[in-house]
Amino acid sequence: MQVDTPYQIHPVIFKVQRLLRKIDCLQLPLTSRRDIETILVRQVSKEIDRALPWQTGHGCRTATISLLIGQAIGLTPEELHDLNLAALLHDIGLLMLPPHLISSRDRLEPESYVTIQNHPRLGVSLLEPFFFLRKASVLVAHHHERWDGSGYPYGIRGRFIPLGARILSIADAFDAIEIPHVLCPDIRRNIALRILRVASGTQFDPHLVRVLTHALADSSLRENRFAASTTRVEMDRLPLEEHT
Repeated sequence: MQVDTPYQIHPVIFKVQRLLRKIDCLQLPLTSRRDIETILVRQVSKEIDRALPWQTGHGCRTATISLLIGQAIGLTPEELHDLNLAALLHDIGLLMLPPHLISSRDRLEPESYVTIQNHPRLGVSLLEPFFFLRKASVLVAHHHERWDGSGYPYGIRGRFIPLGARILSIADAFDAIEIPHVLCPDIRRNIALRILRVASGTQFDPHLVRVLTHALADSSLRENRFAASTTRVEMDRLPLEEHT
């Protein structure tokens, strides 16, 4: 897929393309291929972070949430791998937008918003040439489609949207939701989940929103149990007089 752009190419694009080309040329056995590709694509995502400092870490956090959903619904290891790569690189198309849209977080004019909506297509134009990203690039192309068909860039709806792209859409939004003046991670997570549930059935696949809700609850419960057990172990190691 070739997408013409009249904008000046961000210099990081050339570095990213060189890195992706090196990864694509690696001759690796299946047993190590996924791990090596993941490690190297994480390095590429750091280059994207340096170019887009206002969203540093967004790709990695989106990947974490995407994998949580993917594992909960039983995706295969290969599907999880492609989903992870797509999440790490999903915003690469932003680097091909006009510089003022990359560097500014101010309220956008309607014309600027239309331009930003082109970033999935631009991202695919960068990723599609690399064989190891052929499936991940499809998910990047569709990560802003909406369940009700009102998304972009193609306006497809419901189950016509690739499953991985539906997952990526939810994970992307979950991390991107801004909740001013809320510092507690648990409160922030619960508010973000409520916002996702409000948009369930319109913007997001309702089944996958429920999956994320349950998966986060389960992981939080496991963390609390681990913290409690760790505290008990530490208490057991204290001298008796410190217990009383």
